[in-house]
Amino acid sequence: METLRHIVLFIHLIGFAILFGAWAVQAFGGKKQLTGLMTVGMTIALVAGLALAAPWGLPAGASMNYAKLGTKLVILLIIGALLGIGGARQKRGAAVPPVLFWLVGVLTAVNAGIAAIW
Repeated sequence: METLRHIVLFIHLIGFAILFGAWAVQAFGGKKQLTGLMTVGMTIALVAGLALAAPWGLPAGASMNYAKLGTKLVILLIIGALLGIGGARQKRGAAVPPVLFWLVGVLTAVNAGIAAIW
């Protein structure tokens, strides 16, 4: 069971890497647009994160930190909202506001920091 949990954690990390990597490509070499790949990465991270939040495959005596998980979920939902708002603006031909674009990257990095430090 622990092996399956590690596989799901690996998939969760891949989702983060896709989201942050697609954002970084746009931030440091692209047109500063939100892409569908960012949404795919966010969705992978969300689904795998929800699977990890279930109390299965934990070592004996371990407990879940639901405050941390809730905080990470709220941040991910905000990222999803920003991607949705920015994507809708792009479809209408408008530019994505810089603050919205940069918030996606900053919040993604904050979410990774929470996972590593908290």
